[in-house]
Amino acid sequence: MEFQPDYRNIEKAARNVEPPRLPLYEHIICVQVMESVLGRSFGDLERGDPADRREFFRNYCGFFRLMGYDTVSFERCIGPIMPGSGALGNTGPGVIRDRASFEAYPWSSLPDRFFDAYAEDFRALRDAMPAGMKAIGGPGNGIFECVQDITGFEHLCYLAADDPETYQALFAAVAAANLAIWRRFVSEFGDIYCVLRFGDDLGFKSSTLIAPDDIRRLVVPAYRPIIDLAHSNGKPFLLHSCGSIFDVMDDLIAAGIDAKHSNEDQIAPFPEWVARYGDRIGNFGGADTDCLVRMDPAAIRAYVRDVIERSVGHGGFAFGSGNSIPEYVPVEGYLAMVETVRDWRGDYGKRG
Repeated sequence: MEFQPDYRNIEKAARNVEPPRLPLYEHIICVQVMESVLGRSFGDLERGDPADRREFFRNYCGFFRLMGYDTVSFERCIGPIMPGSGALGNTGPGVIRDRASFEAYPWSSLPDRFFDAYAEDFRALRDAMPAGMKAIGGPGNGIFECVQDITGFEHLCYLAADDPETYQALFAAVAAANLAIWRRFVSEFGDIYCVLRFGDDLGFKSSTLIAPDDIRRLVVPAYRPIIDLAHSNGKPFLLHSCGSIFDVMDDLIAAGIDAKHSNEDQIAPFPEWVARYGDRIGNFGGADTDCLVRMDPAAIRAYVRDVIERSVGHGGFAFGSGNSIPEYVPVEGYLAMVETVRDWRGDYGKRG
């Protein structure tokens, strides 16, 4: 039977309502993995002329439909358009080192820079969207990641100790710029999207990256107007955040997030997330990406089925990797996960 996508399934899951069909979800799928599955190359078309870009998005969206997704995951990140960025990925030093460099930074130019860089991509995405589907995503990078991208994590910690006023002002300036980008994005491209999200990795394996009180004081208040913007436009908001962030989860839920993505088994397996928070928010994720890399397909199938069965009955959820599908995930491991979910929900016949 030909798969018929319905974005309302993932929209329900994000609102913590169990949908008629368990949605598949990925934060990011590497284009190289898509090419391997499809048996054709199309990644180079992404930065070609308008016709090439249209063909790229036709293949990109078509992959999600072919694989049984109800939505297309797509974002364009704020960090790369920030002048002097790259410290988050360690491709350059932080450009903001002190009060003088903070005050000299071209904050007001960031919205125009974002749309000059990416508006054509969002338009091409709109034109290529298959019937029954919408996108999930938006402007990528949250407040904390954008701050790190222009300071570097180590120097940000020095700022917190040596110049707390600039440290606080930096979060406020990033928050204002990001909100301006989000307002314009929702106005111009919100129709393409059913769920809005950004990724902001607040933690690592054992704790949050900065003090929980700093997250409550500087980060969570910056999330609220973006979440409110999503809600005022009738869309749920999904937060992707890696790491052990249990110390601030209540604060994030109080700020209005509708759903949360990312899980790693050594921090907490997905069924623990749904048991803890499934009565309040939707939960997205499921299979630790490391398991998709290391396990053989038979073991992945057993693992995925076990996680699904332990998660049912704990509110709305969507299933996929606990992080993303980078190029080092074997195609057979990715396919074993997807096919197990589709088999469980009955895409190939009787459910179960």
